Amino acid sequence: MSHILLEMPASGVALLRINRPEALNALNMAVRTELAKKVTCLDEDNEVRAIIITGDERAFAAGADLSELRDRTVLDRQFSSSRAAWSALEQCRKPLIAAVAGYAFGGGCELALHCDIILAAKNAQFALREVRLGIMPGAGGTQRLLRVAGQFKAARYLLTGDTMTAAVASEIGLVSEIFPDETLIPEAIALAGRIAALPSLSIQSIKEAIHLGGDAPLQTALAMERKSFQLLFASEDRDEGISAFLERRDPVFKGR
Repeated sequence: MSHILLEMPASGVALLRINRPEALNALNMAVRTELAKKVTCLDEDNEVRAIIITGDERAFAAGADLSELRDRTVLDRQFSSSRAAWSALEQCRKPLIAAVAGYAFGGGCELALHCDIILAAKNAQFALREVRLGIMPGAGGTQRLLRVAGQFKAARYLLTGDTMTAAVASEIGLVSEIFPDETLIPEAIALAGRIAALPSLSIQSIKEAIHLGGDAPLQTALAMERKSFQLLFASEDRDEGISAFLERRDPVFKGR
């Protein structure tokens, strides 16, 4: 049975559902590897413009599979395999939307942090609980939460492993928007559909500017933004977008 279910709920939108309910969607290597492969394939599919990652109503992903971690040694090959799987998400050029209901603990929280937008159900709970296991986050949890929430809020939750409600996660900037539990997936599909209808070259350039610019000095980031802005003037979608606006009609973008 596949651990990652693929749905195509709207034009240009792919939905990946983690399917390990008996383990609250815990992220073992099989799940991470399959998720990475599917994200890579969707990134290369010209018909796909936005990707949603979700779990079920009980858990987005309740962390890493501890039965695997218990047997891992310091030089275990799974460390490099795990890094390769996470890298596939980091390198995805298309918008990734996390639709989080229930538990997003440990690696599940880190999975959400790998996405560009995090939508949460009211019942969502976020935590980086690794400190309680004698380890620490190892898939970007410390650094991504630091950049989202700032030093003092990040330390508050990283050093205790305490759980954040969806409301608290939204307050510190971890969550983009909160929805009633039953409308989370429809709202995620609607948002992904709106993004999918926009010019893909512009979307990719904006995503790149956000991710690379956030870690660069301001002047470097601004120079990168100006260069990307200028290059988009060579695209057909730039011509179509401006022409459609001036002619008061809906644009037809082609991704080139």
